[in-house]
Amino acid sequence: MKIKQIHHVAYRCIDAKKTVEWYVKHLNMNFVLAIAEDLVPSTKAPDPYMHVFLDAGQGNVLAFFELPTQPPMDRDRNTPAWVQHLALEVGSMEELLAAKERLVAGGIEVLGPVNHAIFQSIYFFDPNGHRLELAANVGTPEMKAKLDAVKWEMLEEWSQTRRAPKHAAWMHAPADA
Repeated sequence: MKIKQIHHVAYRCIDAKKTVEWYVKHLNMNFVLAIAEDLVPSTKAPDPYMHVFLDAGQGNVLAFFELPTQPPMDRDRNTPAWVQHLALEVGSMEELLAAKERLVAGGIEVLGPVNHAIFQSIYFFDPNGHRLELAANVGTPEMKAKLDAVKWEMLEEWSQTRRAPKHAAWMHAPADA
């Protein structure tokens, strides 16, 4: 078996309608489907929900569940806020910078662009507290080949030492270094 693609990624939301409106307005996603049930199909648990689906481009679907009978949403407090995020690709640096302008004009606090050598990113939070990243690829084939050549060595070193291997330190080194 080989995975074809991600069918959808689902997160919890505070308010399904506000979430859909935010993603349509700020990220230009299309609202494609809503499903609501009183019983969870997989477990048969009585747990009413609204499940909404948004088109994230190229067959990728981003979904949300509103769960009104569950305790309030919270994030994993044992994981830093910057770790768990959804990264979405845009077509160019121009699109990334234009997206940042639109988000800031919409009252959304945006961090970046951050230069990761092979891509540049901006970071912000949706109305549910989920961290989002928009990324524009800027790497060369040579950069990607250089990273590909060391990935297994880096993983093995990390596995043994739990210290950051330096094989790809060039990615975040100052430009004048």
